[in-house]
Amino acid sequence: MFFICGVNSGQKQLAHNQLVICNSCGAYGRYQVFMTYMCLSLFFIPVLKWGKRYFVKMSCCGTVYELNCETGRQIARGNQTDIRPDELTLVGAGKREQWQTMSGRRRICRNCGYETEEDFAYCPKCGDKLELRQD
Repeated sequence: MFFICGVNSGQKQLAHNQLVICNSCGAYGRYQVFMTYMCLSLFFIPVLKWGKRYFVKMSCCGTVYELNCETGRQIARGNQTDIRPDELTLVGAGKREQWQTMSGRRRICRNCGYETEEDFAYCPKCGDKLELRQD
């Protein structure tokens, strides 16, 4: 008799829906929460998971943060917990700033001066109509 077993790493996307203004690029984005782990498999069936770490990726620019383990566990259990900025540790910066300079299209609010690359018709800060400006 012989056993087929193996150790590998895995990643799982967690269900979490929280809209925020990104600290990295300033655009509206959504937290995409995922868990990474190591796994022991026996006959291709996961038996034991360890080394769980939780990460947050911004949907707007791709910036990645490591999430506090306790908050990550609550989200993994299905609890709708708001993620606070003090629970995040920057892992990797996103690429939105580079994309913005290449596109050359910005929308600027006459009232408050807010600038965005998004296709908003109205300013998310004050509600005034945005003007399209070419660089």
